[in-house]
Amino acid sequence: MGETRFILVGSLIDCSGAKVRRNVFLAVKDGIITDIGPATALPRHDETAVDDLSHCTILPPLIDCSVSLSRSPAVDPRMRLATDEGDLAKKTAVLTQHIGYCHAHGVLGVGENDEITELLEHYRKKAIIDIRTSGGICRNSHDCAAASKSGGDFIKIGYSTDIDDLKSPRPNLNPNNLYRILQQKGGKKAVVVANGREQVTEALLAGCDAIEQGYGMGEDNLRAMAERNVLWIPNLLRAKNGLDSAGSGGSVCCRFSQRYVAPGKADPGAEAFWEKTLAEQMAQLSLALKLGVKTAIGTGAGSVGILHGESMVEEMKLFIKAGYTLEETIHCASESGAEFFGMEKLGTLTVGHHATFLVSRGSAQQLPRKLSYLEGIYIDGAPSATYSKNPVKKV
Repeated sequence: MGETRFILVGSLIDCSGAKVRRNVFLAVKDGIITDIGPATALPRHDETAVDDLSHCTILPPLIDCSVSLSRSPAVDPRMRLATDEGDLAKKTAVLTQHIGYCHAHGVLGVGENDEITELLEHYRKKAIIDIRTSGGICRNSHDCAAASKSGGDFIKIGYSTDIDDLKSPRPNLNPNNLYRILQQKGGKKAVVVANGREQVTEALLAGCDAIEQGYGMGEDNLRAMAERNVLWIPNLLRAKNGLDSAGSGGSVCCRFSQRYVAPGKADPGAEAFWEKTLAEQMAQLSLALKLGVKTAIGTGAGSVGILHGESMVEEMKLFIKAGYTLEETIHCASESGAEFFGMEKLGTLTVGHHATFLVSRGSAQQLPRKLSYLEGIYIDGAPSATYSKNPVKKV
């Protein structure tokens, strides 16, 4: 049994639903939080080791419920194609890079969209994030049957075309297929990508555990999700990026701006479409909050213009714009995903839970912006050996 470690904290967002707590201490033993109290009650002994984070805010690790770690988010199709057609070494290098981007932004848990079992076997570094795999998005009965029997952690079903990929053919599934698939999923949870009132209704009747995207699904479906405790992953950035790029056609994405910046061929009807689509999705998100729909954040990182790790901050900003408080937004970005995927070492920072958290310099009011430049990451009550605020580039 190890000794108790004390951590003095300026602000704590514990993800339990409580408001920000200021000037507190955490007592940690064997990686588990054993006590949380006011800083004035911190045990004071000469031999007591105290980590002083009184100038910082701590919060639970982020969880992105929808990523493609092996895919390039580049807007240039040649770069995406080069990644998709690369050999195993190239794909493993891309995977490693994207895992690093997630980790650097405090995303310590992800729900993977693609089949990357072979890549993970060749990923030789110490696991620095919790990756839950789907075995790939299945779009027909054969794929879904294979996914149900695979070693994936959950099932991902494409029941609708992605909202940002309207040119793709509609998946080859009907309500009867979907129902049979979900009745045979065993103990795995099923995330269904569905848009529009009819298709979301069909997915809910079939017994899905989560709806991803859900564009245009309407109030009745939101009420049904609240009643059945079905998780919603709204993917707002897909519409936001569509709107940002509509005026120019945007063929290049700026790495740190989340906006398309280079000129391209404009699509006259695109701006109006994406403006309406984003506004409607934001309104649905506001209504979901009022109705008590359980909501999580999934960015779709790896899709065109949606960057790994960095996009979590942008998606969180949209949640806040839709009316969520900072505490509610962080709950959606952490505990909702941890609970859904069973990530026991991540999530809420309360007594009895693992002392794994992000450290942001400054006050809570500076979040989520400051998540793009973390002060530190703690794993089981100690500073992470794999995170460096100022990494040294090896030559």
